[in-house]
Amino acid sequence: MLLLGIDIGTSSVKVSVVDSVTQVVIASAQYPEHESPIIALKTGWAEQSPDMWWQQTGQAISLCHKKGGYNPKDIAAIGIAYQMHGLVLVDKDHHVLRNSIIWCDSRAVEIGDKAFEDIGHETCLSHMLNSPGNFTASKLAWVKQNEPKIYDQVDKIMLPGDYIAMKLTGEITTSASAMSEGIFFDFQFNGLSKDIIEYFGFNDGLFPIVKPVFSSHGRVTADVAAALQLNTGIPVTYKAGDQPNNALSLNVLKPGEVAATAGTSGVIYGVSDQLAYDPQSRVNTFAHVNYANERKRLGVLLCINGTGSLYRWVKNTFAANLSYNEVNTLAATAPVGSDGLRILPFGNGAERMLNNKQVGAHIHNIHLNLHTPAHVYRAAQEGIACAFRYGLDIMRENGIDPTVIRAGRSNMFLSDVFTEAFVNATGVPIELYNNDGSIGAAIGAGIGAEIFASAAEAFSNIKAVAYIEPKPADTTAFEEVYQSWKKVLDEHLAQIDAKPVHS
Repeated sequence: MLLLGIDIGTSSVKVSVVDSVTQVVIASAQYPEHESPIIALKTGWAEQSPDMWWQQTGQAISLCHKKGGYNPKDIAAIGIAYQMHGLVLVDKDHHVLRNSIIWCDSRAVEIGDKAFEDIGHETCLSHMLNSPGNFTASKLAWVKQNEPKIYDQVDKIMLPGDYIAMKLTGEITTSASAMSEGIFFDFQFNGLSKDIIEYFGFNDGLFPIVKPVFSSHGRVTADVAAALQLNTGIPVTYKAGDQPNNALSLNVLKPGEVAATAGTSGVIYGVSDQLAYDPQSRVNTFAHVNYANERKRLGVLLCINGTGSLYRWVKNTFAANLSYNEVNTLAATAPVGSDGLRILPFGNGAERMLNNKQVGAHIHNIHLNLHTPAHVYRAAQEGIACAFRYGLDIMRENGIDPTVIRAGRSNMFLSDVFTEAFVNATGVPIELYNNDGSIGAAIGAGIGAEIFASAAEAFSNIKAVAYIEPKPADTTAFEEVYQSWKKVLDEHLAQIDAKPVHS
């Protein structure tokens, strides 16, 4: 019996077909080969077309089929992972009304900050576990305020994964996990937040039916099945945001377990059984994939917008003709600390861990007679690792203090330079797995369809491929790098705080 996993990323859509018996990947593919565009009509804005995601999903599935090795008719269930916090709006005929305002868009920060003040810090944090910030609810409020003609046509609002499931099945559902990441969910009442809905003046009818993450979210329609060479009626049995799904793919389901990813954004994600929150909302708490009212499982999430996005810019600017592997090899030729070169990786929108400030990306201490492109490549990776350390220190303040972190051997973790910088900056060992979001979505589909008797069975054949631990001499050396990097960041934050506020 086969499982199909779909991962709707910012850069591309990836799909994998997994054998449910062995948990072995039979085939995988992604589309497009090059990174998808992000539409930025103004500074701080970020949009993508949901129709583009759907077209890319079909292309990726077709490419996967062409690789052979399986019969598409043997696929028994579908799971979906997706970029978090995006806003998709459709009318009563399921037509998209505007581009999706995606996760790294900053236009709604002021709206969210005002809601935080007006509703009250204590109410927001104790009930939603977060400030509204620039999450999905605030983005919907921005549309209501600035595009009223579009807002008046909205029949349903969705997260990106809800939209792809709708295209597959014709049905619109969501989950507590999805609503919590949008800051629409009240954890005290275990339902949609009346405070948010009433404050922004949203209609209750805008929200889809809320179902468990692991459940039937509809069945593939005949037309779609024919186009994708699948059987009519295959159930979509799992939908989750990319970070909860990454945690699932690494079997991070129990309190105290921690996952990380370093793709377009960088994330550390720890599971807790406490309705806890950061008083400044610098790290965020959402319902995990296995959240239930009677068994609280929360994901405490640190997000760094400028991670792979910075490294992509560095590669495209300084090494357009080289592969990432070649760039990583060159980075290893520069010394630890990059001979004093420091890079702040914050050029992809407002950073929540920096109180939603837009610090920007910066390169510091360039010595024209010393620094080479290799120094830039290493300094970028070290700067990202330092940002992870900065965020992990905030998580430690909030009770997440991992003894080991699990991650997929992909994206930035393909670089030995970055991986070693990460463990030596944070002081935490890391376990690497040959896993990714589409594989996790496929496994999730098997759990949701009850093909697996339990989550433990679903991960019975998945083993770590590497274990990297900090070395005392290296952590001492990297502590100096981190303190130097943090001094640069503190100076920029002070400059932002010193700027006059214009009304």
